[in-house]
Amino acid sequence: MDESTVRVEVEDSGCGIPVEIRERVFEPFFTTKEVGRGSGQGLAIARAIIVGKHGGSLTFESEVGRGTTFSIALPIAGRESKAP
Repeated sequence: MDESTVRVEVEDSGCGIPVEIRERVFEPFFTTKEVGRGSGQGLAIARAIIVGKHGGSLTFESEVGRGTTFSIALPIAGRESKAP
């Protein structure tokens, strides 16, 4: 991280994210919950906003049995506008 970026980390002490599904967690409609108990949109929407709209990054580190830490990094100056 440098002085042009702000970083926020959110950590839990849950069960962690299994290695075999880590590549899919940001996919739209991906969920580990049973049918009717989640849309699988939360992380996909968060990533679209953080990365797509603001030019930041959304990453995570996870250890099964210990928990997960999500890191959000955003440029302090914001993303340059592409509008005329």
